[in-house]
Amino acid sequence: MHGQLMKCMKRHQLADMIYIGSDGGVTKRRVRLLRLRQDSVTAYCFLRQERRTFKIDRILSVRPVYGHEKQPG
Repeated sequence: MHGQLMKCMKRHQLADMIYIGSDGGVTKRRVRLLRLRQDSVTAYCFLRQERRTFKIDRILSVRPVYGHEKQPG
């Protein structure tokens, strides 16, 4: 997971992420990765429209956004 996050961040790509929140709910987030640490990633979250920190062990999948896919409203 760490490797995929690093690739997206280095390429300045947006990423679609499936994430388990602290309440146990699963959400899909489109993010712009800003900072990667050993156990967390800081990213701009388009769903919440703010900078958020995500724990890497709660990320289920990360997919780079290619081309001109629309950002979520």
